[in-house]
Amino acid sequence: MLRMNVKVVGVDRETLLPVVILTDSDEHSYVPLVIGPAEANAIALVLENVEVPRPLTHDLLLNSILALGATVDRAILTDLAEDVYYAELHFLQDGKTVRIDCRPSDAIALALRAGAPIFVDEKIASRAVVVPQDDDPELAEFRSFLEDLSPDDFRKNN
Repeated sequence: MLRMNVKVVGVDRETLLPVVILTDSDEHSYVPLVIGPAEANAIALVLENVEVPRPLTHDLLLNSILALGATVDRAILTDLAEDVYYAELHFLQDGKTVRIDCRPSDAIALALRAGAPIFVDEKIASRAVVVPQDDDPELAEFRSFLEDLSPDDFRKNN
């Protein structure tokens, strides 16, 4: 499995759809995922360290998991079929691993809150992970884009 980090979440400038960008530890490869607006907000709140006065849905889920004596072990992007990603959350409870099917965006939002690692399964890495070529003329521009990217870059001006 390939361990990934959440680089940024926001709105794609061309499609205006919410997107989360996962990168490897060296930021040499990435996985872009189109997600829902509520999940984009849930992920952005964690990335920006925003405190909310009341628990949101992912906070409630994490609090419930912990209250039941389990911990979030990891989130894994497990499959890619017809341009749709699939994911699992792995929990540890009483020495056993419990796997739950979920949307990748929910898995990411919960893993971030729990401080759990996020992985891409090897069986989809060849199709899901984008590795820009060194001779790719857009590589320098893309890396510069990633380095300077912040969630504020994706917010619409109201």
